[in-house]
Amino acid sequence: MNIARNFPLIIILMLFISAFSMPIMKSVRKIKAFGFVTMSISTILAGCNFLYVKTNGKFEYRVGHFDAPWGITFHIGYIEAIMGVLFTIVATLIIWYSFFSIDKEIKENRISLYYLLINILVGSLLGMVFTDDLFNAFVFLEVSTLAGCGIIVIKDKKDNITATFKYLVLSSLGSGLILMGIAFLYPITGHLNMSLIHESIMALKGAHRNILLISVSTFTVGLGVKSAMFPLHVWLPDAHASAPTSSSAILSGLVLKPPVILLMKILYKVFGFEIIGSFAILDVILILGSIGMIVGSIAAILQKEIKRMIAYSSVAQMGYVFFGIGLGNELGLIMAIFHIISHAVTKSTLFLVVGAMIEKTGSKKIKDLKGIGKEMPITLGVFTMGALSMVGIPIFPGFISKWNLALATIETGRYMFVGMILLSSLLNVGYYFPIVINGYFGEENLEGKVYKSKVMPMKRLIPVFILVGLMVMTGVFSLNIIDMIRQGLV
Repeated sequence: MNIARNFPLIIILMLFISAFSMPIMKSVRKIKAFGFVTMSISTILAGCNFLYVKTNGKFEYRVGHFDAPWGITFHIGYIEAIMGVLFTIVATLIIWYSFFSIDKEIKENRISLYYLLINILVGSLLGMVFTDDLFNAFVFLEVSTLAGCGIIVIKDKKDNITATFKYLVLSSLGSGLILMGIAFLYPITGHLNMSLIHESIMALKGAHRNILLISVSTFTVGLGVKSAMFPLHVWLPDAHASAPTSSSAILSGLVLKPPVILLMKILYKVFGFEIIGSFAILDVILILGSIGMIVGSIAAILQKEIKRMIAYSSVAQMGYVFFGIGLGNELGLIMAIFHIISHAVTKSTLFLVVGAMIEKTGSKKIKDLKGIGKEMPITLGVFTMGALSMVGIPIFPGFISKWNLALATIETGRYMFVGMILLSSLLNVGYYFPIVINGYFGEENLEGKVYKSKVMPMKRLIPVFILVGLMVMTGVFSLNIIDMIRQGLV
């Protein structure tokens, strides 16, 4: 079973190599099938890698068989293994769904490019999570940014071009800051490997304090841009709202997550709690996460288009992740990672079903979705389950995140911030529940609507049902997942 140690690298190489095979295929159907098969195989390999970690524990994989600092290493523990399974299975289901929607949203001659970009994107996201080398992580981050821009602009509309340009400019600024952070660390440590950098920092015994502060600050701001930390999120609403449906699901469900995981590694693995605890950086992250939870929700309430509403909801949900990081205790960090899992499956589901509603009604306006529950009862039912999770109703993973974040907050003695969590949850109700209520109830909303007149074919709903199943399982088996995350932090 030692071959499973090679699977993280094999997954990345397979996704990259297979991506550049797609343009030579002439048949759109074959391109779609090839993209689905390669991502499915990646899911199986990621699952085998998870089982290996579960059985044998974490391990270091030497890429090229050279030890650090001469070679690049992958660190694969519970958290990396879980993210590998999460990213590949969600991407597989989104690709499956895209079979039925992408032809309606982009030109036929760009479909091969679209699936090429998805494979490169997922491969680079996994590389960012797996690697234990800072510069290697930076390279993967840049590849993912370019691929992310590609799956937005591929629609070739004015809104997409504008959104992509905004994303690219802001992301470039973030990249510059990340590179500066690496540049500040390398001269004083002589390493790019995260573990070796930490050893060197500890050996400094308090020297170069200002350089360390500048470095951790540039990393935080740079990765904050990439992961839509408030107020660095300004690129996100336009990008998510204008992109094709499957792109929106990938951007919100997957693309935002690896930069946050990388930030966690930099804060706690590279610098260590002793160093970051002596700065105010965690307090800043906590405050920005709290504000993001509230402002993102208020902005979502004010939106008139449903995709923009869900996009601003992502700003609020990422606020919970940064909130957990900023608390600076073990439970807060565990729940930040758990919420990444919860948000990935839930928000992917929401974007896919909303895309189906927009396609059937021909409108992005929230007001035009009144009575949609009569015309598309199953689709709105799936949306309702996702909304219940986002609001924080028991059993669903959103509740698990918020409950434990509240406990983590109490553990730190910052009781005022518990009120921020409660307020944010109430604001979540303010923009999700009106859609559900107006969709199912009210004579004026249902008047003239024909029962099941716009229902989606079952073959198109299967990947969405699987995502909902994953969402519910995340809540039901939350204790097991939390325990594995706790082990992964050791």
